Amino acid sequence: MWFKNLQIYRLPAPWAMSREQLEAALAPHTFHPANSLDLQNQGWASPRENGMLVHAVNQQLLICLATEKKLLPSSVVNQVSKAKAAEIEEQQGFKPGRKQMKEIKEQVTDELLPRAFTIRSDTRVWIDPVNGWLVVDAGTVAKADDVIKLLVKCVNRLPLRALRVKQSPVSAMTEWLVADEAPYGFTVDQDTELRATGETKATVRYVRQTLEPEEVRRHIAGGKQCTRLALTWSDRVSFVLTEALTLKRIAALDVIKEGEDGMSRNDDERFDGDMMLMTGELGRMMTALVEALGGEVPELAAA
Repeated sequence: MWFKNLQIYRLPAPWAMSREQLEAALAPHTFHPANSLDLQNQGWASPRENGMLVHAVNQQLLICLATEKKLLPSSVVNQVSKAKAAEIEEQQGFKPGRKQMKEIKEQVTDELLPRAFTIRSDTRVWIDPVNGWLVVDAGTVAKADDVIKLLVKCVNRLPLRALRVKQSPVSAMTEWLVADEAPYGFTVDQDTELRATGETKATVRYVRQTLEPEEVRRHIAGGKQCTRLALTWSDRVSFVLTEALTLKRIAALDVIKEGEDGMSRNDDERFDGDMMLMTGELGRMMTALVEALGGEVPELAAA
């Protein structure tokens, strides 16, 4: 159940909202499958498919936003609309105008929607009310924004803010590469991206390739900065840090997996154990990363 991506936000620590209170707040926006005329539908779904919208383990909370979309390509709508417009032109003796074409497209969309394929995606959210973390498992800010918008709508005066650090990831990552030294507790891995700051946006990417310090320094001296860097924390978790302070490609390493071997557990015990392990490891890793980036900007200073 490990998260693959981390979009990180901050809550007051501790955040005084119980599992029961959060469950009640989310309930009015429970997910229901889209009807035949809906292009998209969103709502909170049970993370464990047991009817509960909030799963709690060791004071850690897990919620899930379900999104259902109808796959109706605009090219299909345009093609059918064009054919229908040709029929109408033949009947009325002149081409449909702009307003009539709009009405035709709307009619065609309504006719095709019940036959469109439906896809569903789930976006999980981990809330640590003890230490004040809220983390969305989303690869893009836009996807995380969907979660945050609905959560703010559900929880009155949600005291949520973006994580702010004193040193920008770009500046810090570039310094680490110039010095050929990662911050304490971290090691630099084989993937990185260097991008020029000028109009050209010239980019150099290293993928599964050992970084040669002198070569990297030449790129940086030529005006490039590090915008993505693969790192490993404490030989336990690997990830890619981006310029936007998003963590991608999260992976638990063998030293963690070995500790799980040989345990005989049912599905519920395994899920809860994995959740406790993940939240504990990622919580410590995020704290170490914030320290490596100069510490957190206090809320008043950030405002």
